[in-house]
Amino acid sequence: MKKINVTKPYLPNREKFDKYIDQIYQSNWLTNNGPLVQELEKRLRDYLGVKNIVLTANGTLALQVAYKLLDLKGEVVTTPFSFVATSSSLAWENLKPVFADINEDTLNFDPKQVESKITDKTAALLPVHVFGNPCEVEKIKEIADKNNLKVIYDAAHAFGVKYKRESILNWGDVSILSFHATKIFHTIEGGALIINDDELYRKAKQMINFGYEDGAIKSFGVNAKMNEFSAAMGLCLLDDIEKILSSREEVWEYYYQNFKDICALQNKTKNSTNNYHYFPIILKSEEEREKIQEKLSQNGIYPRRYFWPSLDCLDYLSQSNDECSSSKNISERILCLPIYPELDKKDQDRMLEIIMNNLSI
Repeated sequence: MKKINVTKPYLPNREKFDKYIDQIYQSNWLTNNGPLVQELEKRLRDYLGVKNIVLTANGTLALQVAYKLLDLKGEVVTTPFSFVATSSSLAWENLKPVFADINEDTLNFDPKQVESKITDKTAALLPVHVFGNPCEVEKIKEIADKNNLKVIYDAAHAFGVKYKRESILNWGDVSILSFHATKIFHTIEGGALIINDDELYRKAKQMINFGYEDGAIKSFGVNAKMNEFSAAMGLCLLDDIEKILSSREEVWEYYYQNFKDICALQNKTKNSTNNYHYFPIILKSEEEREKIQEKLSQNGIYPRRYFWPSLDCLDYLSQSNDECSSSKNISERILCLPIYPELDKKDQDRMLEIIMNNLSI
């Protein structure tokens, strides 16, 4: 039986990739800010329309570096509807995640829920652009400015997304990206920090390299550097990115035209672009979701419950005062359907038929 997973990593032309690998062998420079990392940083900065970008070994490390960079202590208000790394990275750095519930239409951090969570211990806000859908950035900035808080955006899904014709990555004190193999743009494993402030950018470059600058230890640091082989993959994908996005758009639009009248879908933020990263459907009940997921898996189709569980349900993250009923409700009913450039319309039709046949009347 043909197996269809929720995603399929994009692999570039082998000959093109091998040419980059040949450069690595010729230079014998494998890591420590090598020429391919430098080239990828420059090209991504231009492509994304950002001022400063720092490449890292993965997106979780990018979050952890951001917390240290901004010298956060105490509590951080964030969303329970995200991949676990958003909050577990906070706990790992001895920061306390405090959960504010989501907007059930956009699936994003709800600014209306935030202010009641802010205390004298709150250091920052950590919203997530869920499935690449921009948060209410103006309202979040207003809350942060009013309460003298830092803002870090987990933009792991938001590669290339624009809001009001500008990169969504330019909002907040820091935005982070993930370049994991499951992402639209990947470096096998990797991530990045987007930083507007030049002094913070300089500090971040030190911090990801043990605190070194010009051969001397200038600050506290860690090893979060991207290597040359990862950068080689990234350069190949960046060459193909428009083709990748175009193919994903075709798959996404076919889903949308078929599902828009039969399932609840994520409401897209006005004045924003779509990078076609995920296609979530929200079913009427947990029982309906479970039944459809089981029928799909019986046919070799494996959607994912992004995101489940709601993070406020995890023992090591939960707080007694966090009431996130919307996040829990959505996490029980959501399924992200398979989406990748090579997905055939016949397979999409198969999914549509299975889902239609098992929807509650």
